[in-house]
Amino acid sequence: MADGSESAGAGLRTALEQLCSSRTLRLRPERPVSVAVIGLDRYLADERASDSYSYDVTITDGLWRVKCHLSSGLHHLVQKNTLHCGSCVSLTHLSFVYDERRLGQSYVCIEELECKSEDAGVLSSIKDLHALRWWMREGIGNSVNWHSDAPLQSSRKHYLSLWNNEDPHGGVWIPNSPPADVVIDVSKICLLGDLDTFFASSRRPLPLLVRVLHRSRLRYYGKPGQNIDHPFQAYFEVADQSGVMSMVLWNDLCPEWYHRLVVGSVLYLQNYSLKKSYQNRSRPQISLLPLINFTNTEICLNPRNPSAVVTVIPPKSIQPQWGLPDVTYAFSTRSEIENLASNQACDIIGLVTFVGRVERIRNKGNSIPEKFWTYRWVHAVDGTSDSPFILEIFASSQPDIFNNICPMTYLVCTQMRVCREGGCAVYLTSSAETQLFITGCHKKQQYVSDPKVKAFIQWTKTLKDSVILRKTAVGGHYSYPPPPSTFTPYNTTVNNTTSQAGSLMAVADLQGEIESLQYRECRRVAIQGHITAVHYHRWPQEALQSSGVIDTQRNQQPESASVTVPRRSAPSSSMGNMEQTGIPSSPPSSDSTASPKRRRLEQVEKAVQRQYWTRAKVQSERSFPMRQEEEEEEEDEEESEERQSPQTTDNSEVVSVSDSEHAAVRPSASWESSDWALLKHNVADHISSCSLDPQSVPERFHFDDRDVLLHKVNLSPSRWSPDLPLNTQPATHTPVDCAGYFTLTVLGLNQQAAVDALFIPVLSPEDPRAVGKLAVLHDNTLMSCLSMGHVCVQASGIDFSPEALLSSAAALEEERLVCVLDVCLLGQNRVEILCSKVYRTADITPV
Repeated sequence: MADGSESAGAGLRTALEQLCSSRTLRLRPERPVSVAVIGLDRYLADERASDSYSYDVTITDGLWRVKCHLSSGLHHLVQKNTLHCGSCVSLTHLSFVYDERRLGQSYVCIEELECKSEDAGVLSSIKDLHALRWWMREGIGNSVNWHSDAPLQSSRKHYLSLWNNEDPHGGVWIPNSPPADVVIDVSKICLLGDLDTFFASSRRPLPLLVRVLHRSRLRYYGKPGQNIDHPFQAYFEVADQSGVMSMVLWNDLCPEWYHRLVVGSVLYLQNYSLKKSYQNRSRPQISLLPLINFTNTEICLNPRNPSAVVTVIPPKSIQPQWGLPDVTYAFSTRSEIENLASNQACDIIGLVTFVGRVERIRNKGNSIPEKFWTYRWVHAVDGTSDSPFILEIFASSQPDIFNNICPMTYLVCTQMRVCREGGCAVYLTSSAETQLFITGCHKKQQYVSDPKVKAFIQWTKTLKDSVILRKTAVGGHYSYPPPPSTFTPYNTTVNNTTSQAGSLMAVADLQGEIESLQYRECRRVAIQGHITAVHYHRWPQEALQSSGVIDTQRNQQPESASVTVPRRSAPSSSMGNMEQTGIPSSPPSSDSTASPKRRRLEQVEKAVQRQYWTRAKVQSERSFPMRQEEEEEEEDEEESEERQSPQTTDNSEVVSVSDSEHAAVRPSASWESSDWALLKHNVADHISSCSLDPQSVPERFHFDDRDVLLHKVNLSPSRWSPDLPLNTQPATHTPVDCAGYFTLTVLGLNQQAAVDALFIPVLSPEDPRAVGKLAVLHDNTLMSCLSMGHVCVQASGIDFSPEALLSSAAALEEERLVCVLDVCLLGQNRVEILCSKVYRTADITPV
């Protein structure tokens, strides 16, 4: 361990010991203590808390580690991903808290901290997390929770997943393991068809012998003030020779059995209870089975009163004479789903070609506590159609699979539902019973013998990896289905993963909407006004060159520092069968000793920051002042770090934008309305995003960068490890056909508020956003492109020219428009505001 790490470690240990011995139980260190965040845990807060959830944060200085409670005033830093695993922070105010309602319980609370922009050598010094010592203090009561898998505050027994409530998280969840050999007495069992007799007579029913046909995702129903240790529930559809019935796993049995009760398992059930079935829930479609579906009664497995006994029968012990039905599937090819009815269930298998970033939407049906759904968009091909499957996949309580979906893998999705919207191709969305399987999970699954699965495997043997790789993409903004061709106020038939775009929002209210966003939360809003200015920015290379940073440092920077570098060739992988689709990868090298100029370059490359401009700010900043090269040469490292550091905890809403970032967004072509020069002086609120974030643009998939790309498109993890890249920029960054983007200034009808929204036109069918949308021919005017979302190369027969497009911008003068905006908080105060469609007055239904 380096001397610097030991010195930092001594500072943390000293601060904690001073805190414990302080008479005031509070400590403001003379010098802020530099630490790194290596763990973030969320759990339901108690009923007296001001927030729905509480957070524990594990910090380290490279030598010691300690789990602390995070003050409620700092929760927004986690919710906006400003404070995340891998963050480097300075502790400025600590407190020591005794839980007066429990004997001998205490913990350290972080009251104030400052987020830093760079690693102070803490993370780079950690090679083995297990070598970090847990700090404990004797004589202050029971501190076992400080390093256990249990919350510090309240009487909660478990943690929740950091970003949703569906995924199991923590050590209380027992993993699946091969069942032990057992001996059961099948002479004294009853059939599902006989349970109504027991239910009516209140007699204790005999044991059951059933097979699991379907499994739902977990449902968390915890609420503040509720005294249940593990408020979880999961539904299973089980069957024997007499029929099919629902089985419910309750509370403490969920952590113990959920992972072990997989589809296809054979169960011997004792001490279960029966109750009237809950009708208001989704159910899997099992019409293919020639069995009776008993929907009036359900089997309940409870941890007590009575305590259910569950036995999983090993596959080798299952006897044919038991007459248990096999798991059946209803696979549909891409060409066949065109003929399926809306909401019909189907199973699919495909080769993944596009994986979108994981995003979140707020579940408005539950206000206390607030809940979020997590989902992602995926494209997969099966060779039966020129079009891919368009899949909207929500978290299915299988985080290890959900987070590892990537191009070039075989993906199986069961119980998907057909969705149809006007003006676009059919797509599939997951249901509560959807189960996911990717390469590495297919072995021994019963669907491998399905004829359509076998046909798919034979088709993949005809493919070449190099050809498929050229058609792959990951990440970027993706929203489906597109807005309808005609805008009708209060239209509810819009994308169910966004806000209702038919509900108009005042431009002045948009700032509050943005401030309320949490990390990766997406909303779709519609505003009306006038487009008063349009600027085109070439991206990414020319924008970086215009800043002067690349030109002055080109000879100093390695190739990995550039946003666009030549495409690498992918290693060959065998696609012979479902278990041999290799995806070799190696973690990219990270340079923790980068120079200040190198760090400035990387910040320009990331280059999307948000700020709210007052009228004076707009007028003073519109000239995009260039920093003189001589001033950059004379800057020392301390000044550079201070200029680039994020805001403190007291202000997470305003982010200053450096001069080099202003230079990066200098437009190469512009148009302004004749009135904008006058009207902009009256604008009180101007919401502006500075430039295009790389996270908004899909990029090519490369085998060598697999881990880095997955880290970028997935949500921020709840645990940091030395395997995670310190620099999330892949070695090879190849945007998918993005030559540049437009900035549209939309002025509200009252001329008091304006917003700058980015418009990224679709230039070719290779863009994932082009899939499933009707390629309507148009005249390639700016208005047509904004309305259709794509440049129509066929109409002009020439390459895309932003200058030619802006020559038709005069048609925007005086025309009232409705603009549909997709808004997403990418994290760390970076807000994405993209215009997905503009409606002409003729396309708007009057209110």
